[in-house]
Amino acid sequence: MSEETLDEAIKIARDWIAQADSLAVLTGAGISTDSGIPDFRGPKGLWTRDPDAEKMATLQVYAADPEVRKRSWKWRLDTEENKREPNAGHRALVDLERAGRLDTLVTQNVDGLHQAAGSDPARIVEIHGTLQEVECLGCGERTPMAPALARVVAGEDDPDCHGCGGMLKSATISFGQGLVAGDLERAQRAAEECDLILAIGTTLAVYPIAAMVPIAKEAGARVVILNGESTEMDAIADLVLAGSISEILPQLIPED
Repeated sequence: MSEETLDEAIKIARDWIAQADSLAVLTGAGISTDSGIPDFRGPKGLWTRDPDAEKMATLQVYAADPEVRKRSWKWRLDTEENKREPNAGHRALVDLERAGRLDTLVTQNVDGLHQAAGSDPARIVEIHGTLQEVECLGCGERTPMAPALARVVAGEDDPDCHGCGGMLKSATISFGQGLVAGDLERAQRAAEECDLILAIGTTLAVYPIAAMVPIAKEAGARVVILNGESTEMDAIADLVLAGSISEILPQLIPED
């Protein structure tokens, strides 16, 4: 896309956002890469560089192998110690929300950067869970991540649940776990009821959440895709913006 074409596309998207009565947003890993968080399957992704790392996100392996759990806790601790900050893309969505334009923000990310930027947690659907909490696989209790990491710092390399002695893991959706039904329902409702859906930083290849785009399209909504590379659904989009998310997204905010 030439610079002139991109500039024109940005203007069109900004006008559509200004006209929208109900805006739904779906974000993926691409919105966080400018914060220094790599994606998983991209050319420089975590699992591309280290295929064994995918084991930490596979429930059956995590539950069966204490060494994988120990590595997972070390990775979580390292992640917390090198905590990333929201970028201009995250902040632009906060601006859209505070201007009364964003209804529902569905994210595939588990990094908590939307909340850190100031997005209203009540409007966010974390479809793949969160790294900010831990969950017991035995009793199901969810607690903040910080106390569990403090135990790792104190020398527990595989902390268990204080309540029932069960196995703890981050409150993310691992391979082998089902998505939360209520979260799926909220995402589908947002797609059905919006008149504009903005898909940002996602290749739209992971189902069922990628279905938000065709659901919205079928319901009559406009579809705008913003990503650094092509996606699985460019062909059905009304507008595709290709480039830096943190540079383009702030330009989509209507002036009034």
